[in-house]
Amino acid sequence: METQDYDVITSFLGDWGPFQRTVFFLLSCSTIPNGYVGLSMVFLADTPSHYCRVPTGNGSGSTLNQSLIPSVAVNGTLTLSRCTRFKWRRDGQVNETEECLQGWEYSKERYISTIVTEWDLVCKEDWKVPFTTSVFFFGVLTGSFVSGQFSDRYGRKKILFITMALQTIFSLLQVISVTWEMFCVLFFFVGLGQISNYVSAFVLGNEIFSKSTRIAYSTLGICVFYSLGYVVLPLFAYFIRDWRMLLLAISLPGILYIPLWWFIPESPRWLLSQGRMHEAEEILRAAARKNGVTPPEVIFNQEESLELMNRNIKKRKHLYTYFDLIRTTNIRNLTILNCLIWMMITIGYFGISLNTSNMSGDPYINCFISAVTEVVAYTAAWVILRYVSRRIALSLPLLLSGSMLLLIQFIPDEYQVLSIILAMTGKFGVTVAFSVVYVYSAELFPTVVRNMGMGAASMSSRIGGIISPYFAYIGTYNKILPYTHGRHNYGNRHFKSVTARNASCYTP
Repeated sequence: METQDYDVITSFLGDWGPFQRTVFFLLSCSTIPNGYVGLSMVFLADTPSHYCRVPTGNGSGSTLNQSLIPSVAVNGTLTLSRCTRFKWRRDGQVNETEECLQGWEYSKERYISTIVTEWDLVCKEDWKVPFTTSVFFFGVLTGSFVSGQFSDRYGRKKILFITMALQTIFSLLQVISVTWEMFCVLFFFVGLGQISNYVSAFVLGNEIFSKSTRIAYSTLGICVFYSLGYVVLPLFAYFIRDWRMLLLAISLPGILYIPLWWFIPESPRWLLSQGRMHEAEEILRAAARKNGVTPPEVIFNQEESLELMNRNIKKRKHLYTYFDLIRTTNIRNLTILNCLIWMMITIGYFGISLNTSNMSGDPYINCFISAVTEVVAYTAAWVILRYVSRRIALSLPLLLSGSMLLLIQFIPDEYQVLSIILAMTGKFGVTVAFSVVYVYSAELFPTVVRNMGMGAASMSSRIGGIISPYFAYIGTYNKILPYTHGRHNYGNRHFKSVTARNASCYTP
């Protein structure tokens, strides 16, 4: 029984009844926490203004005395040093500088606390801030390796809820972190759970819905709801300025997903592949009752079920390896191009998203605009995928993104609003591309190596995620650098190369 036969056999359910609408909505809702958990580092790890504590006569630290802090030139402007102070002796100040021996005084204007102020992740320790986010993406990379195998073995639904629980539990444990190292280790497992949850929801929905609904689910469903979670993040962060309380507030909603276990079914396709025909029929009959239709007396006969199992056994016997992705020139070019495109799109997407706190203007407003831009972008991706060829749907948004981000370096400092508009237009383009590339890549890879091809591209994407925090990190020193370094080559030379070569992907 091929996938097409399954669609024909289950066509009695219809395409968009109460059953499909319920599952569509609930599975999409399961990705809402994914939208704010990883990107919460924009606020959890933001670095407020800080200066050295200066000693009093008894050698203890005191509040800021600007006369004891040297001035340094930053981009041609004099500002107080964040990492040095004038040396102090009992007989007075001397005109020599030293490190912040008594720690730092942090501005409370925007935050009560962040992990930066909690563990003094500044000056020589500031490398730990982007590394923390990279640890999260290491977890995402690990999860992308194991989620598919576990989902195939134990079922889509079980892995979906186990990984949702994993993400919630380890996020809650992060709240009581006593060291930066502990925070990082827990963040790794949060990342591991997050990607596995998202992939399981993606696969489960695509196996339950008919072909006419899958593109809508992949864009207006899980992608839009992911971005709605992102929209919520700056709202939480604006009213909760302490990092522990903010993390607690965005972790607790994960508990609300427990009741969904009784409303989201297992994939009937997966059950059939495991020979559990009776369970698959029960799910489909329950769906028929909910849709108000009468199912056939026999949905799957024993011969069809055995035929499916035998074909699965034959597929397992004929093992394809990752070597098959580079065996011929055609498939090798396809694999390399997809890996590069996925990596660069991920660097662009997360580089811009994580850099919102470094942009000119209010970080809460910038983050909110960035999140709303995603909602619009995913909606646009749904329309584009319906009416535009895949190659144009991928190339034009990338060209738009690269062009807008390159223009930022030519905008004078006094035109901050224009810089934000260009950055958000770039974010719009790369987000549309992020949505399109999933559909496009799945269609380009041959069926026999599709899972491995998507796995290789996904792995490249995770490597891009690990790198992306460092593009935001250089934004703390120069607000233009993340856009010129992160997108310059991609927006010009690389994009033209990809566009030219994509034509060869269709060569038989």
